[in-house]
Amino acid sequence: MISYKDALKESSQGVMLSLHVIPGSAQTVFPVSYNQWRHALEIKVQAQAKDNKANIEVVETIAHFFKLSRKDVVLMSGEKNREKTICLKNISLTTVLGRLQESFHG
Repeated sequence: MISYKDALKESSQGVMLSLHVIPGSAQTVFPVSYNQWRHALEIKVQAQAKDNKANIEVVETIAHFFKLSRKDVVLMSGEKNREKTICLKNISLTTVLGRLQESFHG
């Protein structure tokens, strides 16, 4: 069985989240699905990948989903790429897994 848990990694900085971003979508949705080839959670954002707008929307959407402040969600890599790594601070891996599980499995 393929698991979205492959998109998460605990580190000394926080919980690292691998994302595949789909910019320019009709609506913002997170999580959309799990991409088994990229080992990443997919997120759709309305903003275009221009002038850092999509990155800002990704950070805001992730912060809202996990009930974190914006400063606790840090873009670690992938600023100019659809593949991004986000660091979630001040939240446990167990809490992240729980919120994702609720979203995926109701």
